[in-house]
Amino acid sequence: MAAPGKGAAARFAAALFVLLNLAVAIAGKSYYDVLQVPKGASEDQIKRSYRKLALKYHPDKNPDNEEANKRFAEINNAYEVLTDQEKRKVYDRYGEEGLKQFQGGRGGGGGMNIQDIFSSFFGGGGGGMEEEEEQILKGDEVIVELDASLEDLYMGGSLKVWREKNVIKPAPGKRRCNCRNEVYHRQIGPGMYQQMTEQVCDQCPNVKFVREGEFLTVDIEKGMKDGQEVLFFEEGEPKIDGEPGDLKFRIRTAPHSRFRREGNDLHATVTISLVQALVGFEKTIKHLDNHLVEIGTKGITKPKEIRKFKGEGMPLYQSNKKGDLYVTFEVLFPKTLTDDQKAKLKDVLV
Repeated sequence: MAAPGKGAAARFAAALFVLLNLAVAIAGKSYYDVLQVPKGASEDQIKRSYRKLALKYHPDKNPDNEEANKRFAEINNAYEVLTDQEKRKVYDRYGEEGLKQFQGGRGGGGGMNIQDIFSSFFGGGGGGMEEEEEQILKGDEVIVELDASLEDLYMGGSLKVWREKNVIKPAPGKRRCNCRNEVYHRQIGPGMYQQMTEQVCDQCPNVKFVREGEFLTVDIEKGMKDGQEVLFFEEGEPKIDGEPGDLKFRIRTAPHSRFRREGNDLHATVTISLVQALVGFEKTIKHLDNHLVEIGTKGITKPKEIRKFKGEGMPLYQSNKKGDLYVTFEVLFPKTLTDDQKAKLKDVLV
């Protein structure tokens, strides 16, 4: 019996080692993202999400899986901070660097280790996962397509969205709940028994669905791409005797009057006169944040010519880099020319 205990201890030691080296690896990754909860999540939401993720990535369920060990350590590190009101306030205001300084000012490291966190939440020694993971009923996930302006996707912004959903409210009377199958044996003859199964239910207060609505603030981060999702934990459809599903806003770039987005690049079309195409021109276009981009040239511009302006495209998500801007030049030809204009052109061009 000693061997399994040693194996579990070794796995926890490996996960603890990963946790102690997370200072650099987790930089830039929000603790809220790690626990898959919104920034304003309640402690109850944080605990429920932690429970689900900790069971999923526990070392006993993922032997010899370094990535799972890393995730398990990240989850426990984030949980320790977000369930400590003092640490959470410092983290929300000053970020991870401020939290490090705060902990250093209090004499450094007095945090819990992974085993302490897991044991305090689930009980027991935290060494084994012999118990089966409890099956929790969950309501339907709701996905909403959300059009974000190119300006918000370039600079960052937020959108107010009206959301209506079913909410569980008390109702008169009782209802059957917590139903389960119980096994019993019935005698059908001398020394003969038949195994029977019977559904047994409790009586719970009745509930009903009521439609309610509220405004949600959806944060649009710089550089988000089509298909990226903003998660609102447990804001989906409710489930009686279970947990609500999640609400996800799926980002979609709204059409723009001047620019077209392709990945991290922007495309624009500019019309110039035939004279400008031949002798050069000075011209600027206003970007999404209103800064001016110089697109003029002293040379000849051909119809449909495309020029690249490096670093003038969309910002890359969670990066300081930017894509490029591609400008296509349309040349506006005159509809007619007088004989005198034709003669002068011949003199110049022939």
